[in-house]
Amino acid sequence: MKKLALLTLFFAARCFASFSATYYVAVDGKDDNPGTLKKPLSTIQRAQSLVNPGDTVYIRGGVYHMKEEQISRQLRGYACVTFLDKSGAPGKYISYLAYPKEKPVFEYSAVKPANFRVAAFYVTGSWIHLKGFEVTGVQVTIKTHTQSECFENHGSHNIYEMLSMHDGMAIGFYLLNGSDNLILNCDAYRNYDDFSENGRGGNTDGFGCHPQPGSKGNVFRGCRAWFNSDDGYDCINAFEATTFENCWAFYNGFDANFKSAGDGNGFKAGGYARRPGSEVPNPVPQNTIQFCLAVGNKANGFYANHHINGSFWYNNSAYRNGVNFNMMNRLRDDVMADVPGYNHKMRNNLGYKGNNEVTMLDAAKCDISHNYFDLNLKATAEDFVSLDEKLLVAPRKSDGNLPDNGFMKLKPNSQFIDKGEDIGFAFKGKAPDLGAFEAGK
Repeated sequence: MKKLALLTLFFAARCFASFSATYYVAVDGKDDNPGTLKKPLSTIQRAQSLVNPGDTVYIRGGVYHMKEEQISRQLRGYACVTFLDKSGAPGKYISYLAYPKEKPVFEYSAVKPANFRVAAFYVTGSWIHLKGFEVTGVQVTIKTHTQSECFENHGSHNIYEMLSMHDGMAIGFYLLNGSDNLILNCDAYRNYDDFSENGRGGNTDGFGCHPQPGSKGNVFRGCRAWFNSDDGYDCINAFEATTFENCWAFYNGFDANFKSAGDGNGFKAGGYARRPGSEVPNPVPQNTIQFCLAVGNKANGFYANHHINGSFWYNNSAYRNGVNFNMMNRLRDDVMADVPGYNHKMRNNLGYKGNNEVTMLDAAKCDISHNYFDLNLKATAEDFVSLDEKLLVAPRKSDGNLPDNGFMKLKPNSQFIDKGEDIGFAFKGKAPDLGAFEAGK
C-alpha cells in the first residue's frame, strides 16, 4: 500500500507538471502583477520571463502605446522593443494570442531611438505562435539607407498568424534566419518611410524573406500586401527557397494617394542583381509562387528580379500591373548582364490588362505550358465574375482566411475553364482552370 501511494503521488506530480499555464497582458496591467485574468501584466516582455513550453499568453484588447524606455535590447544596430528569445518545444508552442474577440494594437510612434533601426518584435526563439494583433506606427530615425521592421524572425518552426502591420515606416515582416516558419493570413499595408533617403520610401516592403544558408522551408500563405512603398513581397537576398501560396499583392510602389514611391513589384521572387558571382549561393534557390494574385502594382506583378535561376510559377493571376509577368534573369558571371528568363517552370498562369503582359522570357530555355500566353488566349472583362478592386480589401473571414468574393474568379462560360494542366492540386471539371481561383471551389 505504501508503494502504491508513492507511485500515485509520483504520477500525480508528473501530470501536474505537464499542465500548461496561462498568463494575461492588458493595457491597464502591471508587470509586478502575477499575470492572472484579474491581475494582468502590462507587457509581453514580462510575460516571456514567466512562460515555459506549452504556455499561453492572452493579450487583451486596446491600444498599447509603446515607449522608448521599453526597448529590451540593442543589437546589430537595432533597438528591439519586444525581444522574444525563449523557445517552446515540438508540440508545445509558447503562444502569444489576442484574447478571443478582442483586438490588441501595439502603437510605436513614440519609439524613436537615435541612430538605431527599430524592431517592434525581434524573435530569436523557436516554436513560438503569435496571433491576432496589430502593429502600427513603427518609426525610422536614420537619414541614410536603412529600415525598421514590425517583426523580424531568426527562429524556426514559428507561426505568425492573423497579424496586421500597417501605417508605419517599417517593413511588415522580415525573415533573415530560421527554418520551417509559417506566415499565415497576415496583412501588411500603408507602410511608407518618408524619412530616410529624402523620403523616397524605397525600402519598405510588406513582407521580406531573405533566409541565410540552411534556413529552409519558410512559407507565406494567405497574406495580403498593399500600398507598401516598395514591394509587396521581396526575397532579393534569399539563399534558400521560399514558397508564396494564396497570397495577394496590390498597389505596391505607391502611397495611399497613389503617389509613386519605391520599386513597386507585387512578388519580387529573385535577386543577386548586384552581387558578384563569388557571392551567389550554389545552388541558386528556386522559389515557388502559386495561386497568388497581383493587381495594380506600379512595376511588375510577378517578377524574377535578375535571378540566376528559374522559379516555379503555378496558377497565378495578374491584372493591371505595369508588367504582369516579368521573368528577367541575369548571368552568373561578374558581368551581371540581364537576359531573358531561363529555367522557369510556368503552368496555368493567367493575366489581363497589364501595360505589358509577359516580358523578358526565353521560352525555349524554360518549361512552359498551359498558360494564357502560350495558349494564345486573350482575356476580356466577360471572363470574370468581378473586377471591382474594392473587393481586394474586404474583411477576412472569421478564421482569418482571405475574403471569398468574385474578384477575378472565372465565370462558368469563361474560356479559361478547364484549360490548365494537372500539376497535383485539387480541381473541379476535366482539368484545372487557369489562374489563382478554381471555378466552383
